[in-house]
Amino acid sequence: MSVRAVLAALGLFLPLLQAGPALAQNALTDAQSAFYSARYEEAAALMLAPCASGDFEACELRTSALHFEIKRAIGDAKDRDKAFKECAKCQGLIDAFTKDTTKGQAAARAVLSSKPGDETALFFLGKLDLNYVWLHLGTLGHKTGWNEYWEARKSIEAVLKNNPHHVRAKVARAWIDYIVDTRMPRGTRWVLGGGNKKRALTALDEAAKADSDFYTAAEAKFALWDIQVREKKFSEAVVVARQLAKDFPTNTDLPRFLQEHDPEFKAGE
Repeated sequence: MSVRAVLAALGLFLPLLQAGPALAQNALTDAQSAFYSARYEEAAALMLAPCASGDFEACELRTSALHFEIKRAIGDAKDRDKAFKECAKCQGLIDAFTKDTTKGQAAARAVLSSKPGDETALFFLGKLDLNYVWLHLGTLGHKTGWNEYWEARKSIEAVLKNNPHHVRAKVARAWIDYIVDTRMPRGTRWVLGGGNKKRALTALDEAAKADSDFYTAAEAKFALWDIQVREKKFSEAVVVARQLAKDFPTNTDLPRFLQEHDPEFKAGE
């Protein structure tokens, strides 16, 4: 990283230190708003300094945003390796993703070393691990991340064992169920602990309807919408997309979907 980049990062981070939790929470909220509005570069930038300080929640959001930046840059190319090599910025994004994943994991594990059952640290460790797995196994098609997968599964299941109503953990667990059931070869599903896409859809529907904060609900609804689209349940996906479009009017992915699948949709409404 250049001297200018270091100073820029410090310039963002020092006000957070001086202003305390309120400004840190504002930065997180702004980053969440940017992320769910599909402004991934902005979301990642907002979480750069807090993640560098060891805030594993910031690292989780930043790595999620970096993953979606990479996913958008590669597109739907069948030859993902070729698309990645032709992507000018992707290697830099991967490097940042790897560094910040490691930073967040280390911070969460440090908490768990003194507080083994800490719910927050368990959840974010599991979520950071899943971000790594979904990027490499899903987006890039690399057969790696098995250690992260098992750590994620155990961490998320530990959270749900103690708190079955943890909405974000339910969403993460539903993704595991869905991906294992639909993306893994039949002979290896049992090795990975099994999966069940019907259970995943049920869990996500419950999570989307749960009484939770605005961005937790958004995460559940986006996950539900994503899987409904994958399953070609377009009429159901339209209902969820309409809700999300109202909450995130500057998200450009939702109108594209609605224009294709909702005959009543009018751009700009």
